[in-house]
Amino acid sequence: AVVSTQSTGKNNISVFEIDGRKNKNYAQNLCLIAKLFLDHKTLYYDTDPFLFYVMTEYDQQGLHMVGYFSKEKESSEDYNVACILTLPCHQKKGYGRLLIEFSYLLSQVEGKLGSPEKPLSDLGLLSYRSYWSNAVLEALIQYLDSPTESPPSLTILELCDRLCMKKEDVISTLQHLNLIHYYKGQYIICLSNEIIDQHRKSMFRRKVRIDEKYLQWQPKDWSKRGKW
Repeated sequence: AVVSTQSTGKNNISVFEIDGRKNKNYAQNLCLIAKLFLDHKTLYYDTDPFLFYVMTEYDQQGLHMVGYFSKEKESSEDYNVACILTLPCHQKKGYGRLLIEFSYLLSQVEGKLGSPEKPLSDLGLLSYRSYWSNAVLEALIQYLDSPTESPPSLTILELCDRLCMKKEDVISTLQHLNLIHYYKGQYIICLSNEIIDQHRKSMFRRKVRIDEKYLQWQPKDWSKRGKW
């Protein structure tokens, strides 16, 4: 397992890395499963350039797949997700957000700013908008809670580095949350107490989070490996 985590309660969740070249049949079957539920899914034979990260849930019968995402071994745009799917029977359980959170954890270990491959589907955009909103708010609140200079000063680029998110995703999220305002000749980020309270209530309801201390994974330099 690349990572495993025990949630508060019952779910034991693990993520496994699958190489699309070494495990071609398995990877192709994953893509065919995704094609059942994703209208825009087109690639399902040429899996060699991709890695697949399969999330499973453990019970008395063993491990069961709940979803997966794929990413290119080499991406010129630093995309950290090519395709993402949560099986319909496991939706509304937070697994989609957990897969997204895990993709950004891998970007953090790689030392890159990640972003999903565009364009996103309507459902994909909703999922990412939700994750980005929570991630940006959490980073801003943590920054405000820590001892800082007065008045606090945090740039967009510093926020990108903290979250391993691309600048365009951070800016679009701040605009979506209506947190950017023009004041005295410059753009500032404004957080109201109401937004902070809403975010803390939302995070309190989240039962499962990725714990990076359980990550057992090292990034590979695929450019030096010739044929994958």
